[in-house]
Amino acid sequence: MSAVLILTVKRTPCVLTIAGSDSGGGAGVQADLKTFAALGVYGMSVLTAITAQNTVQVKEIHDVEAGFVKAQIDAVVEDIGVDAAKSGMLHRAEVIEAVAQKVEEHGIRIVVDPVMYAKGGRELLEPEAINTLSRRLLPLALVATPNIVEAEVLSGIKIKSLDDAKKAAEKISTLGPKAVVVKGGHLQGDRVVDTLFFENETKTYDGERVETKTTHGAGCCFSAAIAAELAKGRNVYEAVQTAKMFVAKSIRFGLSLGHGYGPVNPMVNLYNEAECYRIIQNLGEAVKLLEANPEVASLAPEVQINVAMALPYAVGFEDVAAIPGRIARVGSRLKAHSCPEFGSSKHLAQTILSAMKQNPDRMAALNIRFSPEILAVCEKLGLSHSYYDRREEPEDVKKAEGKTISWGADQAIRRSGKVPDLIYHKGDVGKEPMINLLGRTALEVAEMAIAIAKRYTREIQGGGYGNE
Repeated sequence: MSAVLILTVKRTPCVLTIAGSDSGGGAGVQADLKTFAALGVYGMSVLTAITAQNTVQVKEIHDVEAGFVKAQIDAVVEDIGVDAAKSGMLHRAEVIEAVAQKVEEHGIRIVVDPVMYAKGGRELLEPEAINTLSRRLLPLALVATPNIVEAEVLSGIKIKSLDDAKKAAEKISTLGPKAVVVKGGHLQGDRVVDTLFFENETKTYDGERVETKTTHGAGCCFSAAIAAELAKGRNVYEAVQTAKMFVAKSIRFGLSLGHGYGPVNPMVNLYNEAECYRIIQNLGEAVKLLEANPEVASLAPEVQINVAMALPYAVGFEDVAAIPGRIARVGSRLKAHSCPEFGSSKHLAQTILSAMKQNPDRMAALNIRFSPEILAVCEKLGLSHSYYDRREEPEDVKKAEGKTISWGADQAIRRSGKVPDLIYHKGDVGKEPMINLLGRTALEVAEMAIAIAKRYTREIQGGGYGNE
């Protein structure tokens, strides 16, 4: 008798979005479902309205009848179940009432995004429906996520500062939601600070402001991310923190589409994760190539060689893979100390991250020693180059840990007007002169190094430069 294999499948958290449809795909249900997928939960949807919109404006709104909204919620709950939900554009009082009834009936944990206006200014919540939202749905919310404008309407407080946002969050909590996050994107300043009021305490979440027009759908993604994390068992603080980082990256790498506010890119995390294996593999091939070509050892600086490659949507050095312990010169050859890992080279990572701000395709770098003769070989090979002078480094940059390389790379790129094939500096007191090769992949910069090394050793042997 043959054995029967029984597979136990881990249940995926199921999250429901109750919101409007965006025909442009940047906000609403479309943005929510992308966010759910990116965060590893199963997304379901209840349409409350169908909009004809793009990156510029909401042209028309077609409301879904309240009874059908109820039917959609029932259908999902009765069969699949809902671990958490979020609401977005509800538009009319009848729809808000319908959603509130079903949230109560099924005991749904819900994040309420009180969507009132579109980016272009179009009202997405009828004025008479605001009272229904405050009276019926907000008291049922586990978390409410108003932006500054919405928080002003709900609290009656004019918000001009962080202190005002804190007061508004506390005031909105008196309407019933267990937690309130007042989003800080509309406040002036270099930082974006979101304010959470939860369990009679205020906590702020600080983040860098990115000057961009790719912000369409940011609020939708934020509330959807909170719901997704709550469904996965995170507490409110953890859910808000994850959502904050998730949306920041989605905005930073938003999509420049259309003629208005381009959509955020909630798929960034998935794209990065999908590239991890390829990048590690590419680095491994680059190392093998360097080890197999002994000429490259002639380019090794005293601090040794390293090669690095970044994820396509890299933000920090942890998104850049390199060789732990670097690649050392052993006799007449190079030998890597270890296999490639992410977060292994802050110096090369800083150069790559600076380059990617200007040219996202320059995702890899490799360092070699500097000499006038090596630079001359690079010029003969047709490689473009630029430089920075460490003696010109401002005092405030010198005092800040780890800022020198980024400053230098920015200076070199600005001097060149583009990202060159290599950036060099002639050193400073206690700092070895260096050349950083830049390219699309680790394999590409390794091939550049090999080409430089072969011509360099050939010309030395041929008497072109004499012995160093």
